[in-house]
Amino acid sequence: MASEKRVFDKTYEDYLDQLKKIELPLRAVRLGAEISGEEIIIPFYGKPYGISGHGVRDPKGGKANFAISVVLCKYVLCCPDIIHDQGEWVTYREFKDSGPLMSYFTSNTNKIIESTFTGDIKSLENACKQTCGIPFKGSALYDLSVKFYALPKVPVILNFNDKDKEFPAKCLILFNETAEEYLDMECLAITGTFLAGSLIQGAGKIST
Repeated sequence: MASEKRVFDKTYEDYLDQLKKIELPLRAVRLGAEISGEEIIIPFYGKPYGISGHGVRDPKGGKANFAISVVLCKYVLCCPDIIHDQGEWVTYREFKDSGPLMSYFTSNTNKIIESTFTGDIKSLENACKQTCGIPFKGSALYDLSVKFYALPKVPVILNFNDKDKEFPAKCLILFNETAEEYLDMECLAITGTFLAGSLIQGAGKIST
């Protein structure tokens, strides 16, 4: 555990050192963010976080947890010079570098949402609202289709069909194909697993 913490701390400090060398206001517009003092303010699933070379601050003013901090730092550091229009919706598997994390992603997003909310789609719908989800009309093939913004330029679609007499529950998480311009595959996986965890907690399926 101690060695892991040292690795985490070293990674975090490296990101902060890189952030200190960046003109944050120049990236704010491209990232759909705001500037407040020395911080760039970025909403993560609707909740505002402050990012600067001094650290990542959560909505309550404390130090953000490591996983969220990594995602937010990478989002700022990977900001592309050219912002492309959003393209097609794709699964995590369709990103070219997703292979090593595919099993982890599936187990901790699609599968856990299916097992948690099968036969209880109303709880899932309510949890989506609590996580700043908005109804998505892009597909009539699902019982529930909801759009979230993990980050301003990284939308996420959750499609869910509840079980019926012939088929088990089915969940499908989609990202816009431009997501890989803003985050690496590890960070993109974190956005998916964070969403799954938030929905489960929001529905009171596990203790918070």
